[in-house]
Amino acid sequence: MRIAQVAPLFESVPPKTYGGTERVVSWLTEELVRLGHQVTLFASGDSMTTAELIPCCPESLRLYSGSVDHLAHHVAMLERVAQKKNDFDLVHFHVDYLHYPVSVRERYLHVSTLHGRLDIPDLGPLYDAYPDIPVVSISDAQREPLPNLNWQGTVHHGFPLETYTPSFKQGKYLAFLGRTSPEKGLDRAIEIASRAGIPLKIAAKVDKADQEYFDTCIKPLLDSENVEFLGEIAYPEKNSFLAQAAALLFPIAWPEPFGIVMIEAMACGTPVIAYPFGSVPEVIQDGINGYIVPDIEGALQAVKNLGQIDRKKIRKSFEQRFTASRMTQEYLRIYNRILSRKKAPRAVADGVLNWMKLTSPSSTT
Repeated sequence: MRIAQVAPLFESVPPKTYGGTERVVSWLTEELVRLGHQVTLFASGDSMTTAELIPCCPESLRLYSGSVDHLAHHVAMLERVAQKKNDFDLVHFHVDYLHYPVSVRERYLHVSTLHGRLDIPDLGPLYDAYPDIPVVSISDAQREPLPNLNWQGTVHHGFPLETYTPSFKQGKYLAFLGRTSPEKGLDRAIEIASRAGIPLKIAAKVDKADQEYFDTCIKPLLDSENVEFLGEIAYPEKNSFLAQAAALLFPIAWPEPFGIVMIEAMACGTPVIAYPFGSVPEVIQDGINGYIVPDIEGALQAVKNLGQIDRKKIRKSFEQRFTASRMTQEYLRIYNRILSRKKAPRAVADGVLNWMKLTSPSSTT
């Protein structure tokens, strides 16, 4: 199959430090190539891939000092995709709705994975204008605000088994990994660790948009011997950071579309203590690979119960549910159905649908 993968240009594929969508694009692209598909990747010029790379800016826009208008690079990329449409059997977009005006007027088969939150009022009128765009969700919970889109399926993220080496020894500190934005709950993580009397190590990215919040609300909380702020970390440092932790704290306060850090911790054999929002109940099996808790008091009890979780079973749950191989096979099913012009199964009564629950395995190379 000739497949185009179209990535955001903000980070390289894969990202050098923090980055979710671009990392997923990398995992999917490399697995498709491994399976023998002819893959073309539209991404930043500093990306690394075994696919054919079409660079659409010199380097990731977050690092590229020569870029003032990031949107301009994305618009130019979408035009390049359209110009090369006859080279592909299908185009897989990961750039949200940016390509919609082009794709509805071009004759190429395409699908979009939506990587962000959908509970934004502005999206209603947008999808009223583009009701037939085929889209994929990364969790069933993600699609709940917009259940009537042209959903092709839900595909949970996954990455190669060898990405992380697990540790089955009980860790001595709690970990927080992610952005420092308010919805990620770093302030709550600090309180949980402080009240539990366990050190907290923070590997976090401070976006420009979050700088004021970080300076006013988070920085004062870091003035403690119990808290260590590491900043952004990359591979392989992330492996030891997670594997040596007693647990990953994920006390979010927003409808998390997926949360890659949860399955990264699982791959390291590390349990996750998470609040029950968004995708969390789909990823965390309470008492098996972590604990789902309602508040700080619940998190403190979960910390006390960490010894009851078998870290080998955590790793096994990752291997069974969140690998790049499984993710790629699910996407191939969707690709093949779109190529055959078959309609997607309709949503079940509660408004959500997991394509994998309703179809039998099949793929082509």
